[in-house]
Amino acid sequence: QLQASGGGLVQTGGSLRLSCAASGFTLNYYAIGWFRQAPGKERELVASITSDGSTDYADSVKGRFTFSRDNAKATVFLQMDHLKAEDTAVYYCAAGQGIILSEVRRARAYDYWGQGTQVTVSS
Repeated sequence: QLQASGGGLVQTGGSLRLSCAASGFTLNYYAIGWFRQAPGKERELVASITSDGSTDYADSVKGRFTFSRDNAKATVFLQMDHLKAEDTAVYYCAAGQGIILSEVRRARAYDYWGQGTQVTVSS
């Protein structure tokens, strides 16, 4: 089970930190992805980390978002800085086993999904 939190309303240029807590499985054996879905748009990968620590970021968030994980706390984080209005979306965390770097952008590769947390950036 994954529990996402940390969303909210922030002004353009502000920051938010999303958290995703895992229960029932060992987090460090899984690849973790943060996806987002804006109204009328497809779900897209924002950032991911594989079980061996390789990361991938969407071009639109590179340099602004940072993914980290705390295996001891079974929690992953997405630090989002310099937020823009186009970052507004529902953000989901997902976990999957055996996902290699070339597969991390495929939502279907993930086995578990959190419930989503709303991020709204006002301009």
